[in-house]
Amino acid sequence: MRTIAVVVGSASARSINRRLANALERLGADRFSFVRVQIDGLPMFNVDLSRDPPAAVVRMKGEIASADGVIIVTPEHNRSVPAVLKNAIDWGSRPAGQSCWIGKPAGILGASTGQTGTAAAQQHLRNILSPQQVVIMGQPELYLHWKEGMVDSEGLVVDDMVKKRMEAFLERYAAWVERVGVKRAP
Repeated sequence: MRTIAVVVGSASARSINRRLANALERLGADRFSFVRVQIDGLPMFNVDLSRDPPAAVVRMKGEIASADGVIIVTPEHNRSVPAVLKNAIDWGSRPAGQSCWIGKPAGILGASTGQTGTAAAQQHLRNILSPQQVVIMGQPELYLHWKEGMVDSEGLVVDDMVKKRMEAFLERYAAWVERVGVKRAP
């Protein structure tokens, strides 16, 4: 079973995107082993520290590097990615030549309370990840208009249309990881 690092681009304990990630992990438990990568405790990126990074950065980079792929679940802050997510991407890319992002098959999704979901944030995220040599799945795009009751208190998706879209995302992402991911010995 492939191991997938899940990065939630929110520092909020009550984040709807954290709830979305939980629901995705439950739906995909038969396909993947998920590792939740905590990024909210990382210090702000400082190039002066990149040669000898803090322990939290070493942990994060190790979790991403050892995974077969990465799924990023992002909120949208002012039509872009949250600072905590950009900070994690910056830390992961340094020092030069030691990026944990290179070659990782990635899937991106997110939810917001607005009608367009996280479409603008996801486009910015794609622009940020591209120079990091992340291999981003193009379709299906999954930006959701979050409504209370979409996911129940147990973390199960109860909205049938949303569940269908999330299952299609997982199915395509599994094929993406197999297609472009690093081949490991059985």
